[in-house]
Amino acid sequence: MARLRFRVIPGLAILHGLAGPAPALAQGAGQPATVTVQSTRDPVDKSYRKMIKGMERFERERALAPQAPLRFQLLPRLPTVNMHGITLRVAGNTVSVPVEVAPDNSFVLPRHAQALREDAAVLANRKTTSMTWRALIVTPGLPPGTRRLGDMRLECRVGVEAGLVSNSSPLFGWIANALTTPEQICNSPDGNYLFFAERPLFSVRLRAGTGPDARVETLPFKMLYAGGEQSKADLRYCDCQVMLDRTFYAPIWDSSWPDDTLVEFEYMEDRP
Repeated sequence: MARLRFRVIPGLAILHGLAGPAPALAQGAGQPATVTVQSTRDPVDKSYRKMIKGMERFERERALAPQAPLRFQLLPRLPTVNMHGITLRVAGNTVSVPVEVAPDNSFVLPRHAQALREDAAVLANRKTTSMTWRALIVTPGLPPGTRRLGDMRLECRVGVEAGLVSNSSPLFGWIANALTTPEQICNSPDGNYLFFAERPLFSVRLRAGTGPDARVETLPFKMLYAGGEQSKADLRYCDCQVMLDRTFYAPIWDSSWPDDTLVEFEYMEDRP
């Protein structure tokens, strides 16, 4: 962790890199003000404006998940990243707003007019490419080991609008090429928006309705484990890198499945 000290002198700003403990904040007669800031070189960051746009989209389309709140979540991308003690802040030219991070590394992004005007960044105290970001929209009260398809549809739209997905391999060329908008990515079977389960998956099943008339289908293998087609070389570009056994695609583009469809997970550890 690097420490930076800023000396503020009328008409002049000088940046000093420090090794060792930084002095306390001090101001004396005729002395320049000293502000000590902890920073991480090459930090994980996202655009505050884009994330706010994602929040606005959530409000416009929350009929897809009328009972669910919106949170964002940080997930590991590298096997070496420490996911404990993550701190997060919104940093602009003149503002620095701390963001409370829950034990599951989820958070609610505060609205701050000055940060929005300054095109601030949302910064984590971890290095870039070490983590991935997702919207987290979960209707409370669902049966254990399930998700709701409407929640996931809205997760995709909010996440893409907020600019959270950061895959860069040609394998995921939809990001840079034809599929670029939330509508294109989330409403197309070629959109490739990855979801993450809580634990390693054995299978994923869809259930619409109840009783003997329920429609039930198990997702094919090609919709699990990021399609099962990633080579070792490709994995380093995918934000599924260390969570491959937790990834799956959901048919969020298929309107024949209603929003109240339950997505049921069978985990590896549940198998005999």
